[in-house]
Amino acid sequence: MIMPEIQIQIDLIKEKLEKADTVTVLTGAGISADSGIPTFRGTHGLWKNHRAEELATPAAFSKNPKLVWEWYDWRRGLIASKEPNAGHYMIAEMEKPFTRFHLITQNVDGLHEKAGSTNPVELHGNIWKVRCTGCHGISFNFDVPIKLLPMCKECGGLLRPHIVWFGEPLDKIDIEKSYAAVQNSNVVLIIGTSGLVYPAASLAGMARENGAFVVEINLERTPISEEMDVTLIGKAKDLLPFFIR
Repeated sequence: MIMPEIQIQIDLIKEKLEKADTVTVLTGAGISADSGIPTFRGTHGLWKNHRAEELATPAAFSKNPKLVWEWYDWRRGLIASKEPNAGHYMIAEMEKPFTRFHLITQNVDGLHEKAGSTNPVELHGNIWKVRCTGCHGISFNFDVPIKLLPMCKECGGLLRPHIVWFGEPLDKIDIEKSYAAVQNSNVVLIIGTSGLVYPAASLAGMARENGAFVVEINLERTPISEEMDVTLIGKAKDLLPFFIR
């Protein structure tokens, strides 16, 4: 049963969504946690005595690309066994009724697309994409295990994971798309993010400054909770069905 004060918040969100024509959703690791996707950082990122922060860098790849690829191959194997959860499917359904809908994700697991979302802005890349270090071509690769070391079919160059590594800038076009989306949205939903990673953490404030109604869904309050119109504590897979038409 939904508590009365929570029901009031849900009704308000439903009202705002019914009046909206432009909606943006930003997701973080929290939405994939219900699919069993580990974060691969901190204690969860320890692999063969290496930490994620030591492996996910251009320097590490330059020094030992095989070691880095072995780690990503292990990660890909774990993610391959997971499926989208109700939260992913609900967000995919949200695309249909709105004139303009934008999905921005910090996740690299590809579960949004697997659930049916189209053209998400993947701020940190996608573990199922590879990028050539020679010709810079980007393509999907779903091989598990992946052939080590993978080479580009076009130019023969060494392929790397299409992931934004520590010390690398986010893609300029993806940032511009994200900023434009929140600046022109009536409603912005921020789901499962820590509120600590920038520039994604700045999107809530930017949305509020431009008149959007901003909702946070998370298991706990975050550093950006004070910037929200509504903060719902709980899992996206449990809460989204209550107010997504």
